[in-house]
Amino acid sequence: MEKWKSENSPARLLIADDHAIFAESLRASLENSFDVVGIVIDGRAMVQETIRLRPDAVIVDIGMPLLNGLDAARRIKERVPQMKFVFLTMQDDPNIAAAALELGRIAFVLKHSGVLELRKSIECVLNGQSYMTPKLRSEDWTETRARARQYSRELTPRQRDIVQLFAEGGSIKEIAGQLDLSEKTVEFHKHHIMTAFSLKSNAALVLFALKHGLIFVNSESNMPATSPR
Repeated sequence: MEKWKSENSPARLLIADDHAIFAESLRASLENSFDVVGIVIDGRAMVQETIRLRPDAVIVDIGMPLLNGLDAARRIKERVPQMKFVFLTMQDDPNIAAAALELGRIAFVLKHSGVLELRKSIECVLNGQSYMTPKLRSEDWTETRARARQYSRELTPRQRDIVQLFAEGGSIKEIAGQLDLSEKTVEFHKHHIMTAFSLKSNAALVLFALKHGLIFVNSESNMPATSPR
């Protein structure tokens, strides 16, 4: 297969990760081989900047605030079907990896993997191949990917937005502003979700968001990863 990248044209990468120190270190480790065109710290900025900058690939964390990396990638794919993604994450769940594979030829790498593996995964994606870290094994990827097709079907995209923002601790006023909705519309969506899924409290809503992969547990603190406030 012909190599996508030439010596005179380094691939353009966008980094999407809400941990600033990690993102800057990642930029430093990659910019000798690639053109890092920017860093964004939440999923909504990732969608906006990917569409604006049109990088060759996006290196994306899954557990980001405002919009998680999987949903952000899905929305980008709707606008830019040829966009390539390298998921670089702490989440070693094969079901999450399988959900990412539903986006097409992507790479899935764990954050504790080495730089050489990350570079290899980027090259694979740029050349139209998928890459799955060997540190993540599944007994039956076909079955896992089939389960992943149900990963997001229970909620509409708008409902997923609202659940994630509520689970991150946003108020109705804040969520209305972020989504450009009225406060009554946000209240209506929350009530509908709570009723439809028999959720009795905000704590139950957080657990629901975790189950559906809208927010992720920070392994260092055992708390849901949220945006800094």
